[in-house]
Amino acid sequence: MNAVFLDRGSFPPEITIECPVGVIDWQLYHNTQAEQVLERCRDADIVFTNKVCLDHAALLALPRLKLIAVTATGTNNIDLETCRERNIRVVNATGYGTASVAEHALLLMLALSRKLPAYIAANQQQQWARSAFFCDLVAPMRTLDGKILALVGAGTLGRAVAERARAFGMQVLLAERPQAETVRPGYSAFESALAQADYLSLHCPLTDQTRELINRTTLALMKPTAILINTGRGALVNEADLLAALGAQRLAGAGLDVASTEPPSPDDLIWQLAAQTNVIVTPHIAWAADEAMNNLMMQIVTKVSQFVAHHNSPTEHSAPVGL
Repeated sequence: MNAVFLDRGSFPPEITIECPVGVIDWQLYHNTQAEQVLERCRDADIVFTNKVCLDHAALLALPRLKLIAVTATGTNNIDLETCRERNIRVVNATGYGTASVAEHALLLMLALSRKLPAYIAANQQQQWARSAFFCDLVAPMRTLDGKILALVGAGTLGRAVAERARAFGMQVLLAERPQAETVRPGYSAFESALAQADYLSLHCPLTDQTRELINRTTLALMKPTAILINTGRGALVNEADLLAALGAQRLAGAGLDVASTEPPSPDDLIWQLAAQTNVIVTPHIAWAADEAMNNLMMQIVTKVSQFVAHHNSPTEHSAPVGL
């Protein structure tokens, strides 16, 4: 079988990506623009993609295509309905970066709580050398110990964050879904969880129901001393409302690893947020520890190799689309 990887450049060169077993022709492209998709995929039985889109029109124009391997968890860049109609199998990666994302969420909490950017900036100016005392107290700090962490999304990632937060002495609340008629055992009503939170961390998927879940109304429920952490999806947060809340000191800070548009243009709101002294923005890297990326690629290559072996088996049967 022939395979192409449309955006291998979304992984650094030190991450090894082996050719799947049974793949004869293996073409890797650094990146692929929309107008290049058909040309590069025309002879491919298998397409690897991280974020390059394969829409309805592209899928109809690729009659040879049998498998799409998404080198990520989210599959919103693939027209899954057309894949079902054409019996194109889709595989993705799951659970590969749990530790990486959870650690990054705690990193943002710790850095904001300990005012790490302010202390790094002061040390770069050698301000400590001019201190009259043994230490240089640039900004007030606080501990995570004893604070309340509210989690929106209690799946694998949310629970991994909870486990690590409890090790720091935090009390964890699992927020129920907004507008839920009942509150599940072990959960707190959404509004109550936000009102109690010293830290609010988002780990839910982006859906029509969760888009801009954090907005002017929900931000108003939170303590002015609270800190928002988002390592989920950028569009979970209304960035304009967050900027307004921070500017009015209705929120103490925010740690954001995602933006509503990625990559953001130079005039996007995320840069106004990044300019705030109480905000840390990282460029969608919570998932990207070396261990996580290696896990992801090993998982995807294994799934593709299994597909090829099944397809080449004398007892091959049609495989439905699956994730």
